[in-house]
Amino acid sequence: MKQLSLFLCLKYLGGKKILLLSIAAVAMSCALLITVSSLFTGFIGAIENSADEHLGDIVIGAPAAMTISKYDRLISSLEASDYIEAATAVLSGQGLLHLGKGTGDVRAARIWGIEPASRSKVTPFANLLIKHKNGTEPPTLTAADDTDGIAGFVGIGVVARPDDVTDEYDFKQVNASIGRRVFLTTGTRELKPKTIKFAIADVVFSGVHEFDKDFVYLPIDVLADKLYPSQGKVADMIQIRLSDGASPESALAVVRGIWRNFAQKELGWSNYAILLTKINTSRQMQAKLLAEYKKQMGMLMLIFGVVSAGVVLLIFCIFYLIVITKQKDIAVVKSCGLSSASVGTLFLVFGFVTGFIGSGLGVVIGYLFTKNVNYVERLISVVFGLKLWKSSTYMFTRIPNQVNWESVIWIGVAAVFAAAAGALIPAIAAATVRPVKILRYE
Repeated sequence: MKQLSLFLCLKYLGGKKILLLSIAAVAMSCALLITVSSLFTGFIGAIENSADEHLGDIVIGAPAAMTISKYDRLISSLEASDYIEAATAVLSGQGLLHLGKGTGDVRAARIWGIEPASRSKVTPFANLLIKHKNGTEPPTLTAADDTDGIAGFVGIGVVARPDDVTDEYDFKQVNASIGRRVFLTTGTRELKPKTIKFAIADVVFSGVHEFDKDFVYLPIDVLADKLYPSQGKVADMIQIRLSDGASPESALAVVRGIWRNFAQKELGWSNYAILLTKINTSRQMQAKLLAEYKKQMGMLMLIFGVVSAGVVLLIFCIFYLIVITKQKDIAVVKSCGLSSASVGTLFLVFGFVTGFIGSGLGVVIGYLFTKNVNYVERLISVVFGLKLWKSSTYMFTRIPNQVNWESVIWIGVAAVFAAAAGALIPAIAAATVRPVKILRYE
C-alpha cells in the first residue's frame, strides 16, 4: 500500500509541467552567477598574468631621478642565484614620436631602452613581434645607415588605431609601417631635448592595451647615451624571471640581499638610497588595483545573488500552488497509509531534484557562454553594430574566457539547497494535510 501511495505522489508531482519553470529559473540564475564570477575572475587573472609576462616576476626600480650603473654586473650576480633564471635591464623615458616628415603626425610615447636578447629570456617579447614572431634568432635593433644604424620597435597603437566598431587593427597599415623612418624627441630635466632618428624594425602586439598604445622600444645603449651621456651604461629598472618552482617570497628576500650588497659595494649608495629602491613582485605592484577589482566583484556577486534569491520565492509559490490544488490527492495517498513525514520528505526531495537538475543545466549554460563569450560579443557587434568590449576601456583585446571552477562548485551546491529551501514550507503544508477534513464530504 505504501508503494502505491508513493507511486501516486510521484505521478501527481511528476506530471506538473509547471515544475519546468522552477528548473529553468534555477538554471538561469546559476548560469548568470557562474558567468559573472568566471568573467570577473578571468579579468583579474589576466591583469596578474599580463604583469608577470611583461614585467617579469620581480622588478627592481631605482629611486626617482637616480639610475643604476654597472647593471650588467648586477644581472650577473642575480643570474648566479638558483632562484633566478634570467634578468634584463630597462631604461625608461618620455618623448614625442614624429611619424615621418611632413605628416604632422606626432604622438606622445613612453620609451623603454631594452636589450632584446635578454628581454626575450625574461618575457615573451620575441613572440609579440608581428614580423619576426616565433623567429629562430632573438630580435635585434639594427637598421640602415641613414638612421645611424638604429632601429626600434613600437607598440601597435603607435602606428594604427583600432576600428571603432570592430576594435580590430588594420594589419595592412601596421605592416606598411615596418621599415618607416621616424623621429623621437626626448630628454631629461637637466638636458635639452634630443632627437633620435630610427627605423621601425617591427611592431609589438601584446593584446594588452597598456603596453600596445604608446610604447617605443630602443637599444638601451642608444637611449642612455642620449639621456645620460656622462654616465655610461645605466638603467632604472631590472626585470627578473624566477626559476621554475622558485618561491616568490624566498626569491624576493634573495634579490633584496643581492641588491643591497651590489648597491653598497659597486655603486656606493647610502642606506637611505638603498631603502628608497622599490623591489617588489609584479603582482605586488598590482595589488591595490586588484584589491579594488575584487571588491567590485564581491559587490556584483552580492547584487546578483540577492536577485537570484528570487528563485527561492518562485519555487515556494509553485510548490505551494501544487499543495493547494492537490490537497484531495494528498489526502487520498495519506489515507492509503503514507505518513505525513513521507509526504513532506517527498516534496523536499522534489525540491532537491529541481535544484540538482537546474544547477546542472546552469553549469552547462554558464560554461558554454563563458567559453564562447568572444563569439557572442562578436555576433552582437556584427548584428547590432554595438561594440561591448573595447581594449581601450577594458585593457585586453579579448575577453578572458576561463571558467572559475571553484565558483561553479559553490554556486551549484547553493542552487540545490536554495531550491530545497523554497520547497520547505510547501512540504510542511503538505505534511499537515488532514485526510478526514479534506475527504469528509467525498
